[in-house]
Amino acid sequence: MKKAKIYKPNKTAMQSGLGKIDKWVLEFKTKDPTTNPLMGWESSSDTYTELKLEFTTKELAITYAKKNKIDFEIIEPKQRKVVKKSYADNFLK
Repeated sequence: MKKAKIYKPNKTAMQSGLGKIDKWVLEFKTKDPTTNPLMGWESSSDTYTELKLEFTTKELAITYAKKNKIDFEIIEPKQRKVVKKSYADNFLK
């Protein structure tokens, strides 16, 4: 049986904005990771690991997984803690 994880990706460290993180991703887990004997890279004969399906909502991803009989695990996103600061706070101490 195929196993997958459904999650909302984090923003990359190379950007300060929050764009392109509003999608939910269904990604399949690797069944048999092996090491390539020539280069030493990790490889697998399981082609499902190359798929990353994007959905607009978590519910759509769940219904897709149930409809296609995919075992899934939901990873909820952590809430960001925003600390509002003033530029003047740099000079108060």
